[in-house]
Amino acid sequence: MRVVIAEDHFLLRDGLTRLLEAHGLQVIAAVDNGPDLLAAVTADRPDVAIVDVRLPPTFTDEGLRAAIAARRELPGLPVLVLSQWVEQLYARELLAGGTGGIGYLLKDRVLDGGQFIDAVRRVASGGTAMDPEVISRLLARNSADSAVATLSPREREVLGLMAEGRSNAAIAQQLVITERAVAKHTASIFQRLDLQQSDDDNRRVLAVLAYLGR
Repeated sequence: MRVVIAEDHFLLRDGLTRLLEAHGLQVIAAVDNGPDLLAAVTADRPDVAIVDVRLPPTFTDEGLRAAIAARRELPGLPVLVLSQWVEQLYARELLAGGTGGIGYLLKDRVLDGGQFIDAVRRVASGGTAMDPEVISRLLARNSADSAVATLSPREREVLGLMAEGRSNAAIAQQLVITERAVAKHTASIFQRLDLQQSDDDNRRVLAVLAYLGR
């Protein structure tokens, strides 16, 4: 798996590179700004890009804008965004494209190497890896005046775990229920949110995330 990293802090950029390579991933470019990210993506066509939201020169949203531009240049490019804080606007911007291979993690998650590598692989394969804290904020934002308010507490738990990219088996294990029960909750969620059912798990999750991110 070929990876491009865009992170302005040298120590974190170097640490990410070492971590990824230790798990058998190939870092083909590690840059510290948006233009270099776009150039690397265009030239090398990686399997996934890992991008810090805030890059030079203003350290506001350069990384995000570069990631979105990269996805325009390379449609469907899997992008895993890292951020120091939960910023809902960034989550919504990422989800706006409606295509697979999207992740949004807080930088604290990088401290858990196994969890981070799993997220990278999941995003690269076209899935999602949304930080639980981000999902919690998105759910809370929509809970008062949208169809999310009609979900039961258990359905909200299932929805949150789906958004993280977990399989039905993993959700069942986490909630200590059967996979059949998870399937029933999932069907109910899509019915309540008026989302068309699909056998493609990634598309189903992305549809839910797109709905929450509006």
